[in-house]
Amino acid sequence: MIIAVDGPTASGKGTIARQLAAHFAVPYLDTGLLYRAVGRQVDLNGGDADSAADALAASDFDESLLDDPALRSEAVGSLASRVSVHPQVRAALNKRQVDFAHQPGGALLDGRDIGTVIAPDADVKLFITAPAEIRARRRHAEMVERGEQVAFETILSDTIARDERDTNRADAPLKAAQDALLLDTGDLTIGEAVQRAIALVNAQIRSRSGNY
Repeated sequence: MIIAVDGPTASGKGTIARQLAAHFAVPYLDTGLLYRAVGRQVDLNGGDADSAADALAASDFDESLLDDPALRSEAVGSLASRVSVHPQVRAALNKRQVDFAHQPGGALLDGRDIGTVIAPDADVKLFITAPAEIRARRRHAEMVERGEQVAFETILSDTIARDERDTNRADAPLKAAQDALLLDTGDLTIGEAVQRAIALVNAQIRSRSGNY
């Protein structure tokens, strides 16, 4: 069984995806981490995230970089959004994502183009979203909890800018697959969102197997 989970930043898709993978006992891949690694490598190389050549060179990062705590930082998240617009980078990372999705027994992947590009044949596709202001408040709260000092207005502006880049890039833009199940987490606690997601997956599995 392949489960594709897509959605914008701070929608809750990462937390939901991890818990879904645990619930259904399938391997999990946070594909956004791959792009964060590229962004981080560009920075380590002293390159420019907006340069296709610099970003492509950084795509050949060492696997150990995926364990770097800096990948979860706000700065690297912004770099990831910038490098992801380059078709060459997406092509370089696509094969490992496709291979992971189609391993024996299936898998769960979360990102921004899983249901549309990486695994359009997924058994279940979820698109997790929430209003930009709510997502920005979540990100701001996480940063404050980590001791980072940043204005909410800055986070909101960056959230809107990321959405703009992700949804309007020419290659594999962020969008819900036509057959994706939509889940708006704006008014839900994380526990409620996870339970809603589990229910959606179960309903889709029953529908596909003909057990109504």
